[in-house]
Amino acid sequence: MKTTCLLVLCSVCLPASDLDAELAKRLNDAGFTGRIQSTLESRLGRPRDKTLAELGRQLWFDKIGALHSDNSCSGCHSPTNGFGDTQAIAIGIQSNDKVGPHRIGPRNQRRTPMAVNAAFYPTLMWNGRFSAPSGDPFDNSKGFLFPMPEGSTRFVAGDDRRRHLLSAQGEIPPTELVEVAGFTGTRGAIDPIFEQFDDGKGSPVPPPDSSGYRNEPIRQEVLKRLNASAAYRKLFGQSFPEVAAGAPIDFSMFGRAIAEFEFTLVFADAPLDRFARGNADAMSESEKRGALIFFGKGGCVQCHSVAGRSNEMFSDFENHVAGVPQIAPLFGVGKGNVVFDGPAQDEDFGLEQVTGEAADRYKFRTSPLRNLALQSAFFHNGSFRRLEDAVLFHLDAAEQIQWWNAREAGVPADLKYRLGPSAPVIERLDPLLAKKVSLSAEEFHDLVQFLRTGLLDRRARAGKLCGLIPGSVPSGMTVSEFEGCDARELLSAGRD
Repeated sequence: MKTTCLLVLCSVCLPASDLDAELAKRLNDAGFTGRIQSTLESRLGRPRDKTLAELGRQLWFDKIGALHSDNSCSGCHSPTNGFGDTQAIAIGIQSNDKVGPHRIGPRNQRRTPMAVNAAFYPTLMWNGRFSAPSGDPFDNSKGFLFPMPEGSTRFVAGDDRRRHLLSAQGEIPPTELVEVAGFTGTRGAIDPIFEQFDDGKGSPVPPPDSSGYRNEPIRQEVLKRLNASAAYRKLFGQSFPEVAAGAPIDFSMFGRAIAEFEFTLVFADAPLDRFARGNADAMSESEKRGALIFFGKGGCVQCHSVAGRSNEMFSDFENHVAGVPQIAPLFGVGKGNVVFDGPAQDEDFGLEQVTGEAADRYKFRTSPLRNLALQSAFFHNGSFRRLEDAVLFHLDAAEQIQWWNAREAGVPADLKYRLGPSAPVIERLDPLLAKKVSLSAEEFHDLVQFLRTGLLDRRARAGKLCGLIPGSVPSGMTVSEFEGCDARELLSAGRD
């Protein structure tokens, strides 16, 4: 990859005291307080529920939510990577049950984002298809907006069962065919439920006033499994009195449990946060200089913002065309299970898939940057494996895409052969990214250092989060093998 950094004198050569003062001012001007983590429970309006979170943890690692018992949340959201993907492009169903570099199976379309800190995200997923119209994930006064077949009718305004965006989104993964539900035999598993909606012509039709009916048969099958499990009925009964009294488990309970576990995955106390709260020694000199570039001449904060609905997550949560190279898995069994966009089916149209608007083609949500050092790859499709390369690309996307090479970028072997066109992507490049940014070698190093360690909450590293993996789950199914998690760490964590 061609380097565009210029070897010039450092532009941030301030004495330590002046450096601290300048950074403090920049943070204040940007609206960054370093206190977002402490606001979680006040915004929830209650303390986190440890019992419900523990139920969510068990469900997170249990394959009972998959119709073919071949994946769980943890298969794509691994504790080894900040509860994000271990892959460049996710592998969900039909895997070899390993979670890590040696996971094998059919690819989906995008890299799985990290679940850490997702409690503060007003939009979820790379194309922002799950969102809070209020702009606040803690506020469902305007309901939550999901793509069809859910739309806005399942997650309605004021629904007390789904008060947070994550509680609503937690009901979705088991219905996603490529992530959890699967294709082979899916119809057989749910045909009896579909038959009641048969129109006599072989096509299922929804009952009156029914939203999301195509997903409901899958949810009902998962609920059948959960309600047949004495262990799960006991666990759900500890959080939901109606279940303890004999009522069936419903899917809002599943979503709330998953969300409550995610509320425990808030790791937003990085060196920058501690600096903003007054600890000048929390950051290295290099991190401080890099932060000044991020909030200053680098222009990074224009999209990776921290104020307002950004909730100090380093994303504006808007969709932009970043000019990212297009890659797609090979077709065939065990290679790819999503039909990509474009005439050669090697493109990802991003937001256009949600809105149907051609103007939204190639747009993806700005990636939040906290704890990005834990990621295995970068951008929506993992087309970069090194942070340095991802940052360099951002400085001059139009130039860098001409030099991008799948092999040099470290793209996995099965993603090197189907490369989509770059010209139409660059033609739509966001104006905020079209302007070249020139940095000296030292400035570039400092910026990368800030992103890698200045935004890292060390509690989110694998050595800590691997302790959340249960030795067994209530269904009795096997727990996946997590590469990079030493068995001794699990025993010493004392979780089981």
